[in-house]
Amino acid sequence: MPAKYPNKTDEVDKIKQEIDSYRPFGENLFSELKRFYRIGFTYSSNALEGNSLTESETKVVIENGLTIGGKSIREHNEALGHSDAYSFLNEAAKNNLITENDILELHRLFYHRINDEKAGKYRQEQVFISGTDYLPPKHGEIPSLMKEFVSKMPEWKETLHPVTFAAKLHERIASIHPFIDGNGRTARLLMNLALLQAGYPIAVIPPVLRSDYIYLISLANKGDCEQFFNFISSVEYESAREYLRLLKHFC
Repeated sequence: MPAKYPNKTDEVDKIKQEIDSYRPFGENLFSELKRFYRIGFTYSSNALEGNSLTESETKVVIENGLTIGGKSIREHNEALGHSDAYSFLNEAAKNNLITENDILELHRLFYHRINDEKAGKYRQEQVFISGTDYLPPKHGEIPSLMKEFVSKMPEWKETLHPVTFAAKLHERIASIHPFIDGNGRTARLLMNLALLQAGYPIAVIPPVLRSDYIYLISLANKGDCEQFFNFISSVEYESAREYLRLLKHFC
């Protein structure tokens, strides 16, 4: 059992205030930050799911279009697909709302190189989540569950702290498990879309925290969400500190 994580939303807000003092970002700075997180976020999110590409190998695959010896085609496609979804993420962040189509598109872009037929489409079969006794909803329930989920977003956005709101979106995708595969990547992309729309930095979950992350998601699936929300606030706190460090170095 992992140590309990404190809620750090207040600390995150203090760092955000300092980050905001650097706005508006120049075009060159904004471009460099997007490039930095394209690699770091893609690497970490894929590594959490067992992808063995290192961060430097992920960079070579995405930026140079090269293949890495000894690594599978799927691992390369996961890196390229996540990069595609990241591009859409930054465009969708310019909007104030998140739609069901946004969620489907995030999954489609990540997954289309792996299985184009099932990319961006809700699963049509029952699935099991390894390492947990939680059973996701039956596939026939998914369309209505997703519509209900999306319909509740405005209320959650109004009543929850932005970081907690983002964590809530992650938790719901993990719980509903709407896709045949790629649910974790989609959940983290969606979470970060909400953070970017609210003006917060991308939350990068380090692979070293994988065990805690999986355990706390399993608790959230069973209804105990507070610890998972606190975990995400702690991750966002560390991510915001890193973001501020990069700003100070660049400026």
